[in-house]
Amino acid sequence: MTAREPDRLARAALTHVVEPGDEHAGRALRRHGATGLLRLLREDREPGPDAFPGTGARRVDGWRRRARTAAPERDLDLLARLGGRFLVPGDPEWPRQLDDLADARPVGLWTRGPADLRGWALRSVAVVGARACTPYGAHTAATLAAGLAERGWVVTSGAAFGVDGAAHRGALGSGGATVAVLACGVDVPYPPGHAGLIRRIAEQGLVVGELPPGAHPTRSRFVLRNRVIAALTRGTVVVEAEYRSGSLVTARAAARLGRYVMGVPGPVTSGLSAGVHELLRGEATLVTDAAEVVELVGAIGQLAPTRRGPVLPRDLLAPDTARVLEALPGRSPAPLAEIAARAGGHPDHTLAKLYELHSLGFVERRRDDWQLTNTRTEASNTRHGGT
Repeated sequence: MTAREPDRLARAALTHVVEPGDEHAGRALRRHGATGLLRLLREDREPGPDAFPGTGARRVDGWRRRARTAAPERDLDLLARLGGRFLVPGDPEWPRQLDDLADARPVGLWTRGPADLRGWALRSVAVVGARACTPYGAHTAATLAAGLAERGWVVTSGAAFGVDGAAHRGALGSGGATVAVLACGVDVPYPPGHAGLIRRIAEQGLVVGELPPGAHPTRSRFVLRNRVIAALTRGTVVVEAEYRSGSLVTARAAARLGRYVMGVPGPVTSGLSAGVHELLRGEATLVTDAAEVVELVGAIGQLAPTRRGPVLPRDLLAPDTARVLEALPGRSPAPLAEIAARAGGHPDHTLAKLYELHSLGFVERRRDDWQLTNTRTEASNTRHGGT
């Protein structure tokens, strides 16, 4: 057994003993170390008053009861048969950004999948949102995740119905990388309707959880799971969320940790976008596609393309040529003198511009008068009418 194995066994046992994100347990772990804490909890005699300062006796009693029944060797063997592993702080694969959670840091992480979690976490973005999302939300999440995957970013989410599932599928469908952070054991497919998706993520990406094999989710565990999603990633994008959505918990955790918080706007009439819009009024940045996300979380110089409307043929005209075109009446022909007066130019110069516009298909001549033509011209990126 290597020097790190006693610590690994103790931490595996402690995932049975303490709930995720329990800062009392985090302080005790920092004070006593994993092996020391487990030994203290398994002693027959009551721990002294100084063993757990600031922690109530009822909480400690619960730890002690669970510590006596924890069987980490069995859990580690089961996970190994599933092709998984149990990561602890100090491992080469441990993502150091989880240390930003301080005493709420995971005791360890049960993991299934072939990839290196630490390497992936360095280029990871969380895409989260409503479970009961609209078709707009599902489409947006899948498209966003596919775009991030195509740019070499890892998409992290919670494997739930709705936006989470759409994000995972979007990344997988583009041949990209995705991480599912579960609120249960990594051998428990939850929700059951996503059993196939979670299995596919475990084969192509990573499935991660704080709870030991066989553990089932609870409402509080879903909420606490969100801090891990926030900490593992460079930023969090929220796609559709009501005011009380769990995805807003992830976004606010990301903000507290100094990560980027982003939101995709939706219809102002949709309650499913109300929470996102509230974020956008505060700390979040509005994004609409993967390029805008990467502009925030990526390296300096990875800028999203400038947005602009379509270029129309008349947009490519030189200013004085465009001024002559605008001087023509909309419906009826007009004589040269009238057009020159409206354009504020000399008749000879105006006539030259009218012939130029005629060659480009914008105007036509009716005897001595000129009028707009109804013939459409193909768009071009070549500027017309001088330099």
